[in-house]
Amino acid sequence: MNPSQEAERLRLFVSRISDYAIYMLAPDGTVASWNAGAQRFKGYTADEIIGQHFSRFYTEREREAGIPQKALALARDTGKFEAEGWRVRKDGTEFWASVVIDPIRDESGELVGFAKITRDISEKRAAQQALRESEQRFRMLVQGVTDYAIYMLSPTGEITNWNAGARRIKQYEQDEVLGSHFSRFYTEEDREAGKPYRALEEATAKGRFEAEGWRVRKDGTRFWAHVVIDSIRNEAGELVGFAKITRDITERQQAAQALEKAREILFQSQKLEAIGKLTGGVAHDFNNLLSVITNGLDLLRPTVKDPEGLGLIESMEKAAMRGASLTNQLLTFARQQPVTPEPRDLNRVVAGFESVLRRATRSSVKFEIEVAGELPSVMIDMALFETALLNLVVNANDATLDGGSIRVTTHVSDLADAQVGSLPKGRYVVVSVQDTGSGMSEDVISRAIEPFFTTKPVGKGTGLGLSQVYGMVQQFGGELKIVSQPSQGTTISLYFPASSEAPVQDAGPPPSDKVLIVDDQPDVLDMATEMFRTLGFDVITAASGRQALEILSRTHDIHLLFSDVVMPGLNGVELGKKAQEISPQTRILLSSGYTTPAGSLKGFEFVAKPYRMADILKKLRSLG
Repeated sequence: MNPSQEAERLRLFVSRISDYAIYMLAPDGTVASWNAGAQRFKGYTADEIIGQHFSRFYTEREREAGIPQKALALARDTGKFEAEGWRVRKDGTEFWASVVIDPIRDESGELVGFAKITRDISEKRAAQQALRESEQRFRMLVQGVTDYAIYMLSPTGEITNWNAGARRIKQYEQDEVLGSHFSRFYTEEDREAGKPYRALEEATAKGRFEAEGWRVRKDGTRFWAHVVIDSIRNEAGELVGFAKITRDITERQQAAQALEKAREILFQSQKLEAIGKLTGGVAHDFNNLLSVITNGLDLLRPTVKDPEGLGLIESMEKAAMRGASLTNQLLTFARQQPVTPEPRDLNRVVAGFESVLRRATRSSVKFEIEVAGELPSVMIDMALFETALLNLVVNANDATLDGGSIRVTTHVSDLADAQVGSLPKGRYVVVSVQDTGSGMSEDVISRAIEPFFTTKPVGKGTGLGLSQVYGMVQQFGGELKIVSQPSQGTTISLYFPASSEAPVQDAGPPPSDKVLIVDDQPDVLDMATEMFRTLGFDVITAASGRQALEILSRTHDIHLLFSDVVMPGLNGVELGKKAQEISPQTRILLSSGYTTPAGSLKGFEFVAKPYRMADILKKLRSLG
């Protein structure tokens, strides 16, 4: 094939191409040839356009800017011009074109014209533009979300972008976190446990990781987060990064915890209410039986003459007294004890009871009291409160080793609803007993206030002390709270609703002076002696009225005479009258197992057997 034939074939090939406008320009830019593609794109026939300047295909603004001339100059000087832009058809419509202009030179290097190839890529551009707009809308959507932290991670966990939600939830600006590892948002303990890296490993292996846990803000505060991490892969399946979505669900978690706490409180309340009803009923019935037994023994004693029979009666009386003490504790737990609440300043009550509390602790254990500067009053039965406080201190003393410490404190606390137990929102006065003792496990804490539950060895405790304290504080509208860990000590706090009433002013605590205890029954005498020693008294004992008179005649600083009424020889009433003659300053408190003891009690305070420490405290207050 000769050169002319080959040139003709090439001309025919180019002229028939319809997907590209391929045509020649003279060195000055006039159109020298025209193919089918050029006619299809631009709407001109060859006769209409050959000899015309190619700038007519440009928009008016580009012609005014000299763009066509600049394109030819760039092609001539650099060997090629390539660009995209708007072009104009014969009918005035515009299309987006991809343009290439190559200079054509002869064998001597002289410019003889330009080869121009134009392609209509309007559809491609429209698709690209739609994709960009879609990406922009998506980017704006993600950036505008404030309830979720949405951001991307590199394959190794570095942060590559940051949205407004991430800034709001985590408090970091984008410049502060870009390029840093996302593990910075985890708690220190979670980082040490490798949780951030395990999350990425799971997302890589399974395509997704989802979990909840604590995360840390810039200011160091924590929030409970719901986290989703999705792996992102390209068309070849290669991992290119992760999409991470975090939501702050602290309020939801707190609500769930509050609901669970309310359920636990309700269950505990229902359980204790059921136990209280049972124990209260049993205690009432048992107390009635004990009354028959103790009164019967008092009636039986004068008819028994032999020592063996008297010994049996004494043993039975001792057992009855212990039973009465247990039933009284059960009644306190069941909130069925008669009470006389009065407005009291707990600072004064605790301070006035300090000597008794100190005597209840070993000298090897440090004991201290720390009261708030000023407290509102609370409605309590003072004797019951003092008995409960003494119970707590005795328990703390039993749990604390030598060298440890016990601290009694008071303060005011403003509580939200159900912040402590089921207490309503309001102001409360709190009395706490804190020790450095053996502490309690969660399981023990959950059962600590149940009647008869004890961790002490058999015979060392009834398991009623703490249940009695719980019943007392519940009876006055308060709550008991236990905070403890094994080997870390225990803090038991009593919460009492604050009252607006002015506190009752009294003469102060029972004096820690001498008491003369008189009873012809040794077991009863021993029990009363231990009780008064616990209350801080120096105790002198006598086994008969005559012996007591001898002591009174030679000892003139006895503050209190505590005597049984029914005794052989000189009875308690007669002893009391003679004591007033010998020592007018001595206060008289009589006791008997009879509901109405023989003899006139005018001028004397009286407490019925079996009596509790709370009963004694009430009488001592009234005696002054």
